[in-house]
Amino acid sequence: MTGRVYLVGAGPGDPDLLTLKAVKALQCAEVVLCDDLVGDEILEHVNPAARIVHVGKRGGCKSTPQAFIERLMVAEALRGNVVVRLKGGDPSIFGRGGEECEALRRAGIEHEVINGITSGLAAATALGIPLTHRALCHGAILVTGHAGEGGKVDWSALAATGFPLVIYMGARHVKEICRELIQGGMASSTPAAAVSNATRDTQRSVLTCLRTLPRDMEAAGIDSPCILIVGEIAALAELPASRNPEVVDRAG
Repeated sequence: MTGRVYLVGAGPGDPDLLTLKAVKALQCAEVVLCDDLVGDEILEHVNPAARIVHVGKRGGCKSTPQAFIERLMVAEALRGNVVVRLKGGDPSIFGRGGEECEALRRAGIEHEVINGITSGLAAATALGIPLTHRALCHGAILVTGHAGEGGKVDWSALAATGFPLVIYMGARHVKEICRELIQGGMASSTPAAAVSNATRDTQRSVLTCLRTLPRDMEAAGIDSPCILIVGEIAALAELPASRNPEVVDRAG
């Protein structure tokens, strides 16, 4: 009998933000294929009899090949196991959940996506930044800063939209991103924020402007995993003292 696969979003890191549906899936799992960014506190919810396989996936770093993960996921389900593919954030937002669902459909395996709070939303909320605001913006753009081999993000086109940008996996290319946004017409004084390890005890943050974002991130020691937020909404940030963030003068 063929098993079933759940693609589960573990959320941004704070175990209290894990959904009840995700917990139920972890409790019935027989095999868990777990990404690097999922913390031990999340894994405490896994069925004690389950086998946990760490298949590290981290943007911009050496990772388990995606094709191998998909083959393993399919193979375990074909053995009749209940499989949880456990990912940080949400499977469908820069989590390659679409590719994994395609692989499962091709293999004829029943599957379900269980959403998690995506790190871009969690990072903004951790600083008190609303991603939409009736007086400032009617939407926000989620975009990757790491387009992969052969890919390129059109930062000039994004700058022209006027929408705030929530940039995933952008730490390695922050200098290039900021330069191209300014060249595309975005004001260098545009408010910007960077948040690493959002919602975790190790969270670090900077508030600054687009012109000085790379310098201020380096000074604060902020690196991947990191979310960049660029736009007027970043000026609404309220840094929580409990996270011990670093505050940088927006004037740069």
